[in-house]
Amino acid sequence: MEYQEEHRARQAIEQLKYRYWRACDAKDPEGFRACFVATGGVLDFGPLGRTDPDTMVGIFRKIALATATDGGPRILDMHHGFMPSLTVEEPDAGQAPHRATGTWTLQFRQVDRDQGTETLSTGEYSDVYVVEDDRWVMAECLFTPGWSVTRSLEDATVTFPEVDAVPGAATAGADS
Repeated sequence: MEYQEEHRARQAIEQLKYRYWRACDAKDPEGFRACFVATGGVLDFGPLGRTDPDTMVGIFRKIALATATDGGPRILDMHHGFMPSLTVEEPDAGQAPHRATGTWTLQFRQVDRDQGTETLSTGEYSDVYVVEDDRWVMAECLFTPGWSVTRSLEDATVTFPEVDAVPGAATAGADS
């Protein structure tokens, strides 16, 4: 495989994963869904279960879009992924790369405004990426939780922007 092809594939896959995390933090179910294959994908997020992308979007909506007792968002998330290790598979002669695998480390922070808690946790993603409709998407996204710390926000002030979620905004115009 030519260096340029592999490099472009790696860049596109990295941008895909960043769009995925951005959609999670932006509470953007449509953007989240757009990061996966149209049919047949597998997601396993540990405590959230093993399922397909469409079912996970329903779980995502229930958690990420929950309203706190004061009418604002109940859950505030921050996903930071780093240390990617990507392997782009050798394509057939004359073809562009179309399948890859990768692992990422995640640092995750979540504020639950109704419970008054903040959780900091880590974990590892193990993914399979494929080209579908001329763009890289995830066919498998498996998350293995690492350590976690939950603490009270008893004396904390939590602020958040007063903005309306715009479906797909987190990933608009960012096809790889």
